[in-house]
Amino acid sequence: MSTRIISMLKAAGFNAKPNTTFDWIHDTYLILIRMFPNGCPPTTIISMNARYDPHFHIKIGAALRPLRQLSEKTLVIGSGGAVHNLYRNKWAPMLLYRDNFAMPTPPEAWALDFRQEVEDAFTKVPPGREMRKAVAALMKLPGYREAHASDDHFMAALFVAGLGEERDVRGVLGAEDWELTNMANSQFTVGEWPRRLGE
Repeated sequence: MSTRIISMLKAAGFNAKPNTTFDWIHDTYLILIRMFPNGCPPTTIISMNARYDPHFHIKIGAALRPLRQLSEKTLVIGSGGAVHNLYRNKWAPMLLYRDNFAMPTPPEAWALDFRQEVEDAFTKVPPGREMRKAVAALMKLPGYREAHASDDHFMAALFVAGLGEERDVRGVLGAEDWELTNMANSQFTVGEWPRRLGE
């Protein structure tokens, strides 16, 4: 699959190449081991561009849209964070109790506000072009830099927005958790998917 993805990206004009020595980080393997506890299927990780141009990352998602066809038997996951600013997290519960989910206080208003903007962009805006514009525009909001001290954990949302098509149903918020008080992990599904292959 990695060879096919590279060829799709090259056909779309990207200078894509394999990196067989890439070290997996927790943003990828923690999700996969929980989704597939009995063994992870073959997985290809697509890295982001360090310039963090939102339109560049949307175009990567668009180039990979054909992988969403049921016949491809491919699951595309954007692993990032709705709110991810390590400098604004509350670390005391983690240090005291070794519990990153302990929340003696609720998330702060700035975190809740930006998390709501992310949900609105994925679930209230028509899919396809409008969703792509809405997700990219999140980076221009005054609260964006408070919610994301660096852009790396937001780029996955742009990959996913690029995958969306006008024929899709609106995104759905399926699950969410908050860690370290101010860090939100929100799981959205874009489009409808059969419960099992072949349905």
